[in-house]
Amino acid sequence: MSQFFEIHPENPQPRLIRQAAQIIESGGIVAVPTDSAYALVCRLDDKSAVEKLRRIRGVDEKHHLTLLVRDLSEISTYARVDNRQYRLLKASTPGPYTVILDATHEVPRRLSHPSRKTIGIRVPENAILLALLGELGQPLIGTTLQLPGDDHMLSDPDEVRERLGKQIDLIIDGGAGTLEPTTIVDLTGLEPVLLRAGRGDPAAFGL
Repeated sequence: MSQFFEIHPENPQPRLIRQAAQIIESGGIVAVPTDSAYALVCRLDDKSAVEKLRRIRGVDEKHHLTLLVRDLSEISTYARVDNRQYRLLKASTPGPYTVILDATHEVPRRLSHPSRKTIGIRVPENAILLALLGELGQPLIGTTLQLPGDDHMLSDPDEVRERLGKQIDLIIDGGAGTLEPTTIVDLTGLEPVLLRAGRGDPAAFGL
């Protein structure tokens, strides 16, 4: 059975954040609140955890997983960013956006899109998730928590517990999320391209 932590959404308890980080470091999969819907996350470099995350989510290797980072300073390790892209990212982060960028060699091949070598990157605006990223000292890999066959994302931690209590290692209750996904913008071309409208205003990218 999953563990279940109630963590304050604005002032996360350091003890619980440390325990959550230890679960992730030991290969666990965790349901976390974000600034949109809940997400499933695991360690970036844990192949078996990433594969299990994909199975739970019901997606194959062609589906972009998202790299969750604390701030823009971490992005350049995992994605190639020019001045134009950086200005757009600075104007839109942190926030409910996922941006598609060209991946660097630091990104394991199993995490980048197999044909395009791109990666989705996100700087969330959620105190719990940012505290967890800070405790870990490295990015997380994640995906919106929407189960196979569902037409909606999971944003109620009690429903997450009911549906996934036997499949994942920890559920963090940080209050109800939204039913809106992130806005996805592809920045790999000459102009930004809106791939999915969501909670973030596309105007931040001039769209």
